[in-house]
Amino acid sequence: MRDAGDDQTLASLLPGTWTVAATNFPMWLGGDRTDPQFTYTLISPDPLVLGDDVSFTKKTGERGHVRGVDRLQGDTFVWRGRGLLRVAASHWSVVGVSDDASIVVLRFARTLFTPAGIDVIVRDGSGQPELRAKIARGATEFGLSPEDFASLTWLAPSRQA
Repeated sequence: MRDAGDDQTLASLLPGTWTVAATNFPMWLGGDRTDPQFTYTLISPDPLVLGDDVSFTKKTGERGHVRGVDRLQGDTFVWRGRGLLRVAASHWSVVGVSDDASIVVLRFARTLFTPAGIDVIVRDGSGQPELRAKIARGATEFGLSPEDFASLTWLAPSRQA
């Protein structure tokens, strides 16, 4: 696994579109929001600031969006929502990255609205056969304890092309 700890590495790693492949977040597991994707855009490399658009399919079939801005502070991103969500904030960090930078594990801190959690995201178009086995073999290197790995639900690969 490669180290993604410095600003410059994160600035080149994260921009693009990622599909949530595995998660333990109730938001993605309740059935109301499916096919979650994260799209990161680089706003500033120094200090590192990203724009993010979390999109998902609603029960109606329409795409929903939660947009925000992520600022790196130390080794943690501080997310702040846009629009009505401007008052909302959360903290997250990159805890694991595959050697080819196509798989990233994110850890989110608990907020007033969400529990702490983990998302395994895959760069769109990278194709990841045997993803679950790959993460299982390298769980520690991906920043996951056995309990973390066991808590994950693997989402249908409908958007993991």
